Amino acid sequence: MRFIRIAPAFIVILSGVVAALHIGKMPPAIPVLREALGMTLVEAGFLLSMVQLAGMTVGVLVGVATDSVGRRRSIIAGQLILAIASVSGMWAQHPADLLLLRAFEGLGFLLVVLPAPSVIRQLVPLTQLAFHLGLWGTYMPTGTALALFCAPAMMSLLDWHGWWGLLGGFSAAMALWVFLQVPPEHKDRAAAPAASPAAAGDAWWQRLRLTLSSSGPWRVAIAFLLYSSQWLAVIGFLPSIYAQAGLSGQMAGSLTALASLVNITGNIAAGRLLHRGVSARHLLYVGFGTMGVATFLAFGQLTSEAPAIRYLAVLMFSSVGGVIPGTLFSLAVHVAPSERTVTTTVGWMQQCSATGQFLGPPLVAWLASQTGGWHWTWVATGIASLIGLLLARGVNFTRHA
Repeated sequence: MRFIRIAPAFIVILSGVVAALHIGKMPPAIPVLREALGMTLVEAGFLLSMVQLAGMTVGVLVGVATDSVGRRRSIIAGQLILAIASVSGMWAQHPADLLLLRAFEGLGFLLVVLPAPSVIRQLVPLTQLAFHLGLWGTYMPTGTALALFCAPAMMSLLDWHGWWGLLGGFSAAMALWVFLQVPPEHKDRAAAPAASPAAAGDAWWQRLRLTLSSSGPWRVAIAFLLYSSQWLAVIGFLPSIYAQAGLSGQMAGSLTALASLVNITGNIAAGRLLHRGVSARHLLYVGFGTMGVATFLAFGQLTSEAPAIRYLAVLMFSSVGGVIPGTLFSLAVHVAPSERTVTTTVGWMQQCSATGQFLGPPLVAWLASQTGGWHWTWVATGIASLIGLLLARGVNFTRHA
């Protein structure tokens, strides 16, 4: 089987995009699944959040495991788990079947994305690291946007069973591509500083203790929690908000997909700006500050009669806010207490991110139900942004070449 020959680091990034397709495939499918499987609204809600269960509960432990078994092997195994779980979903007869498979998809997703920054670090020169990690930060919005755009057409053509099978095939192909084109770790070890013999022999619990006893991993992880909680809360409820405003389902989905897609620009900009020596602290200031202001414009009463301004504010919220994950992924490989704990650090960051994604949307939904609308959403997101600004202010983030 022949594949387009591209740089191994870009293959790793594409692997993350394919994994993110499985995250984004569910929201457009919920109405179809509820009708096909007799799913209740509560079950649908659990189906949306179940993929975060693995990341929320064992993200850091999966990160430790990938450090032990090998990062490239972890990516391959994760894609194979995604492939098997997605294809198996084609024969699901009850909501419980999909719930169980969705949990396995969450595990596969973690195995793909946790070791990726460390693998990229080994594959590219140090001078290009910030740029590539900024690109890596685009995997989630890219995969989510592609799923939102493609799912309605694919399900009308193939039914939801075919959509699940198609994405399973993508993951199987990606596993093979990584196996064939991404070099084993021993071949590219020189690209990263060699670990000391003592570090190489660390037990998993020693790496975990070292990571969680260091302030750097905690700071980037909490910052990611604050970002992901408000980003998913806003983007996740946009279709419902626009449906209430009278827009068609297709139009609401397209507007939401665009809002997700523009997040890529911030991630790429973060990589380029870090590469040019811009302070990571300043990028976090811009990202969190913009998200706070933009949600006020998008949901506050001040713009209640200006829908165009509201949507532009949503685009600003997502695009400029995208500098935050791009910056944090770059910081994660620098604040890890040792070379052997990079993936563990990313695992802790992913665990906190999953927690934010799990808690943020219900909190915003509760606020909307208590106030009778979405016009106080900016209060919840504004508090998260304010804490993010304070967190960035208190950390001595250095410049990255």
